[in-house]
Amino acid sequence: MRKVLAVFAALSVSACSTGISKLPGVNAPSSTAQPPAARPAQPAQPATPPPGAFRSAPIQNAAGLDGVIGQRAGSLTQRFGKARIDLTEGDARKLQFLGSGCVLDIYLYPREERGEPIATHVEARSLSDGEDTDRARCIREVERER
Repeated sequence: MRKVLAVFAALSVSACSTGISKLPGVNAPSSTAQPPAARPAQPAQPATPPPGAFRSAPIQNAAGLDGVIGQRAGSLTQRFGKARIDLTEGDARKLQFLGSGCVLDIYLYPREERGEPIATHVEARSLSDGEDTDRARCIREVERER
């Protein structure tokens, strides 16, 4: 047992004595160290907004969505009729419209703090199997069947 303790103690001491001297800048002669003013400037880290701070939602850019993206809820309900689902959570809003063969989800977010939400994202799926479907086709279908 004493041999095991002696080996453990020797390994512990050797690990401590060799590891520290290998760290950059530790135990280095002061003549080789750069003074703080001569060190190269570090690039500034991007500012991360604090939790709960407003962040503007990205706007979806896809073919066939130009009449929907950027619109307010009132314009969308005027175009597509009464929403099947009108859900508000925080500053976000979701409007869902139903066509004979598809479900159209339009997501609205404000572009500035305390601003009115506008459509920034559109999703469409097939009624029969729930698979993604062509958004522009679903928009035309819901509008036609209004």
